[in-house]
Amino acid sequence: MVVKKLSKFLISTIGCELVGIAATPFTVSAIPTWYQTLQKPSFSPPNWVFGPAWTILYFLMGVAVYLVWIKGLEKKAFKKALSFFIAQLVFNFFWSILFFGLHSPILGLIDILILWTLILITIIKFYKISKTASYLLIPYILWVTFATILNLSIVLLNPQAFSIP
Repeated sequence: MVVKKLSKFLISTIGCELVGIAATPFTVSAIPTWYQTLQKPSFSPPNWVFGPAWTILYFLMGVAVYLVWIKGLEKKAFKKALSFFIAQLVFNFFWSILFFGLHSPILGLIDILILWTLILITIIKFYKISKTASYLLIPYILWVTFATILNLSIVLLNPQAFSIP
């Protein structure tokens, strides 16, 4: 039983961290070049903040999905909650590709608005299964709210950001 729970915990947390790691090449290569040329709002944090913040957030996502998973994989509520969790993780991953990889803040903004909505739905679905799991996603939605405002500001400060590649 302990080994089974530990393996679920590791799959959940490492799986979420791997999503972040997989998106890193798109981000890292664009920061010293393209991203450096963009006008950013005064509240834009230093670049070094993003790595640690996302590492913590992916870990919290992993713990949250683990807490839901151990309540029962066969339950319909879990399957529905998991589908929204996976959907938000996909949109999370694609944001880096759209924003940094394609150099398209406008596509990034569209993606992050969908992402924010999916996170909110996931929080609501998780709450019905595990209140703790839903609470663990609150820092995530707060960070993505900030990131949405930052993304919107970059779009507004950079007229070329309206172009779609």
